[in-house]
Amino acid sequence: MRIIKLPSAIRSAVALGLLALFAVCDAARAEVYVYEMPDGTRVITDHPINARHSRVVRVAPDVKGAGKLAAQKNSPAFREDASTYDRLIRRYADEYGVDFALVKAIMTVESAFNPYAVSGKGARGLMQMMPSTAARYGVTDIYNPVENVRAAAQHLKYLFNTFGNKPVLVIAAYNAGENAVKQYRGIPPYEETQNYVRKVLSYQQQYRPKYRYITVATNPSDGS
Repeated sequence: MRIIKLPSAIRSAVALGLLALFAVCDAARAEVYVYEMPDGTRVITDHPINARHSRVVRVAPDVKGAGKLAAQKNSPAFREDASTYDRLIRRYADEYGVDFALVKAIMTVESAFNPYAVSGKGARGLMQMMPSTAARYGVTDIYNPVENVRAAAQHLKYLFNTFGNKPVLVIAAYNAGENAVKQYRGIPPYEETQNYVRKVLSYQQQYRPKYRYITVATNPSDGS
């Protein structure tokens, strides 16, 4: 674990800044976001940021524990290994009858295996579920990998039923919403969605031969 020692004056300034942020967040009861930047430094904020290559370490409903997370340089919150959640994906892909490679491909594009990822539009977790969509499937902790992946698999099954088992439309609907796909009777003319579909299909093809023979662990709880 890499530890950075700061001069006392800087440490005092950082502490004062954190206290000020905590006071504001506590008063407004806003969520607290802890980001890790490309150089390894951490940022605490009361709103999502769009810094390039940054990762969300944690999103919490209050400031409790935020300082400790910000100070950690090797937080267990990150699960970057591409195979970390394979058994969990397989479990729910099999249960809901969706392609393992497709679920993993969506997870790759959506969160890069970061269970605390948050998009600018508010999508959250490994599969970047919107809170309203997650609620439809009984999710109580959207950052819990088990709940997030289970709900995403259920949603994908629903989309397959809705769009006649056409993968391209399902992928587009996962990104742009089912109403947009229905409106345009195909992939919406959004650059983001069109690029998204291409990326997911590409990863799906990569994962199919590599992960064809994965077996399911008994009662996997968190992908480990």
